[in-house]
Amino acid sequence: MIPPGVDPRVPFGKTDDMHKSFFRSALVLGLLSAAGPFAIDMYIPALPAIAEDLSASTAATQMTLMVFFVAFGVCQIVYGPVSDMIGRKPPLYFGLSVFVLGSIGCALAPDIGWLIAFRTVQGIGAASVMVIPRAIIRDMHTGTEATRLMALVMLVISVSPILAPLAGAALIAPFGWRAVFVVVMIAAIAGLLLLALFQPETRPPADRVRVSLTSLADGFGRLLRHGRFLGLTFIGGLGFASFFAFLATSSFVYIDHFGLTAIEYGLAFSVNAVGFFGTSQMAGWLASRFGMMRVVTLATLGYAAFTVLLFAATLAGFDSLAVLIVLLFCAFAFLGLVIPTTMVLALEEHGPIAGMASALGGTLQMVAGAVAIVIVSFFFDGTTMPMATAIGLCGIGTYLLARLTLRGGDVTADAPA
Repeated sequence: MIPPGVDPRVPFGKTDDMHKSFFRSALVLGLLSAAGPFAIDMYIPALPAIAEDLSASTAATQMTLMVFFVAFGVCQIVYGPVSDMIGRKPPLYFGLSVFVLGSIGCALAPDIGWLIAFRTVQGIGAASVMVIPRAIIRDMHTGTEATRLMALVMLVISVSPILAPLAGAALIAPFGWRAVFVVVMIAAIAGLLLLALFQPETRPPADRVRVSLTSLADGFGRLLRHGRFLGLTFIGGLGFASFFAFLATSSFVYIDHFGLTAIEYGLAFSVNAVGFFGTSQMAGWLASRFGMMRVVTLATLGYAAFTVLLFAATLAGFDSLAVLIVLLFCAFAFLGLVIPTTMVLALEEHGPIAGMASALGGTLQMVAGAVAIVIVSFFFDGTTMPMATAIGLCGIGTYLLARLTLRGGDVTADAPA
């Protein structure tokens, strides 16, 4: 008699090992992927203190965030193809090492110019742990199984926006803002150890592709002509852009405009993260039951509805912290369903060049986020209006793009990776 829950096609005794391997992969990939967000979320509460300590303007201080995103996005275009060619682990070792060097430079930066320069170095390194874990997931799984793993990875990443702002605020008070970069350096070193000890190589030599300028041009050309890939990428990209607009302005709005302390800001920031990552854990189950494309369409509708409501409330003069937090919580909760499903769908048809596809998709999304930071920083006036406007426009854009892109069939089956 076969015990309940045991797949008869799997040799007896192997099921538990498969589950353990699945969750181990989620933990390791999640912790690696969290390095970049950790360097952002722990740093956000420090922005007002950095501006004061280095005698820098708000725009110059926000530039330290923008250059990180630009480097974080653009350099993915290199790491992805390289990982297709030489394997997934060597570029991760390189990227994490560069990230450590950038963190040391940020901790020692004497002025805002040097801080901007070393934040760029940090972003160059962090790009590796953004693009390659997604390619590793595609190496191992497709369909709803890939969505489940992606959601679990995002659950691990959720530790960063929930705890990192609080940890950053707690560090800044007694030790100053430079201590933040010492901690992220230690986290990157821990990532190197995890990579060496627990993450196997998922791109064996037989599956590696020779990358040349011609093959790169051909691969990226095919992706840039693939309407569904671009549509899915920018659905997620507009979602990221709205979150980056929030990142660039929230500390100034919450701390300077509403008068919160750094600790209180960390708590308010964590509320939005709980909504996003809580719903992301439902993405796999909902995708298997209703289809990933339907989930994306309905989630973008909910996201657009709450972002437009936020803009309308702000325009009507409801300058309330409670209203802002509640509406952002609801909006980002719907966004938590959009991001993992669009990531999986965008890579679904591009397994042989998963690293390249992940790289291009990540680059386009991060560039969209950087553009959002530049625009919202240019119009920022210390109130919630620029942030609410940017988020509302992104919400409308995600829904309209989803309706244009997700026509036709659905992808829900688990095909062999």
